[in-house]
Amino acid sequence: MMSRAESRVCGPDVMDALLLDLARQIAEGRRPSAPLRLVGIRTRGVPLARRLADLIGGDDPPPVGAVDITLYRDDLGRQDHWPVLKGTDIPFEVDDAEVVLVDDVLHTGRTVRAAMNAVCDLGRPARVRLAVLIDRGSRELPIQADYAGQVVEVAPGDRIEVRLRPIDPVDEVVRVPV
Repeated sequence: MMSRAESRVCGPDVMDALLLDLARQIAEGRRPSAPLRLVGIRTRGVPLARRLADLIGGDDPPPVGAVDITLYRDDLGRQDHWPVLKGTDIPFEVDDAEVVLVDDVLHTGRTVRAAMNAVCDLGRPARVRLAVLIDRGSRELPIQADYAGQVVEVAPGDRIEVRLRPIDPVDEVVRVPV
């Protein structure tokens, strides 16, 4: 549920349209010579990857995996608490596959860098692409989305929160001022 300070960027209908467009972009941009594999970045990248796979494949969706970037974070030793591992589950070979990393929000690029390291530790993909629901800018690393549902301008310090079923009670994207 939205608080008074939050402003809605998009609701369920717009999110459905963004996902349909992302699925189309991925399907059109893929190399037919390499098998397509989607890997969601935990937490909300995983249900997004599942939805995209269903939209791309219909009766024969591409396989979906999940990557936990916790141990690949560049700030791991700087935290004052133990990280909670959610586990990487990639039930397919990444060697010679076209891997599309899927995440909810692209901000600094550090999460994506960690996810690429985790996936490449499992093999050598033919190509790695990035699909995000929201690109909010403010990169700290030279990483960009190959496929972005929506680009949202956000003031420094403000957050973008993606809420997705079944993790959250509703599908929506909100801007949260800090």
